[in-house]
Amino acid sequence: MAEELGWDHWQSDADLGIISRFPFTSEVETSQAAAGVRIRIDEATGQEVELWTAHLGYDPYGPYDACFDGMAVEDIFQREAQSGRTPQAEAIAKDLAPKIAAADETPVLLVGDFNTPSHLDWTEATKDSHCGYGQVDWPVTKIFEKAGLQDSFREANPDPAAVPGNTWSPVYPKHEGSTGVDEPQDRIDFIDYAGDKLTVKDSVSFVEGDPKPVPDQAGNAWPTDHAAVLTTFTVG
Repeated sequence: MAEELGWDHWQSDADLGIISRFPFTSEVETSQAAAGVRIRIDEATGQEVELWTAHLGYDPYGPYDACFDGMAVEDIFQREAQSGRTPQAEAIAKDLAPKIAAADETPVLLVGDFNTPSHLDWTEATKDSHCGYGQVDWPVTKIFEKAGLQDSFREANPDPAAVPGNTWSPVYPKHEGSTGVDEPQDRIDFIDYAGDKLTVKDSVSFVEGDPKPVPDQAGNAWPTDHAAVLTTFTVG
């Protein structure tokens, strides 16, 4: 698709990809479950950004541990580490640290499927939507916050009870798609950023149309089992 558009692009051997209508100005770097490249977004000023994409481990999945098995939070967190997500997030944060330190000059974006909810979403105010759990400080999003990254969606939509922004899943309302127990619905896809040159204008999660659930998804216009996240920034 990028080649047809004449855009710069990169694809890993597995499940990471970046396409940009702006030119890449560096080689692609990789980290645990992530990769990134520098992109020039303004030829007149030479302004660049560091754009990193991540896809973290998915099994075991925290909301299943909570909603299906009623696990204690400390046990859920042990399985977050077992899934690979926690060590992957720690490695990504370490590798991005020097870039985040320089983000006021070259902003940093970390985007992707983190396969975990956010500590900004599982709160006392939203516990009825999260199987009765109140505040849960999900490790991955806490690690990225501590590293200096801000959650653009939640910055634009600060009330998780009013605007959940769920991205998992428009085609799995039930655990088997259209049958089974209710599937936990969560915001597990993120656009995080660092750097005072970026200002969040708005951020939304969306799908096209009203996609049918699995196993009747073949005719859907929407091509994936996640909703998309779109954040619009101003730069300067």
